[in-house]
Amino acid sequence: MGFVSKVEEPPAVTERLAYSVREAADLLGVNYFSVYRLIQRDKLKACRALRGKILVPRTELLKLLKTE
Repeated sequence: MGFVSKVEEPPAVTERLAYSVREAADLLGVNYFSVYRLIQRDKLKACRALRGKILVPRTELLKLLKTE
């Protein structure tokens, strides 16, 4: 009787819920400080995480990309 090993599927790529300011800047193709300006001008909503780190929700990035 032969042993058939189960082939493991690679883990599914999960969408991130939020990005750091630097990651958001990289995704948008803009400067790090440009993202801070967008947040200050209420063009981009962000939230504070542990230790005061600013996170930009993925949904906000998508909204910004659709309006530009």
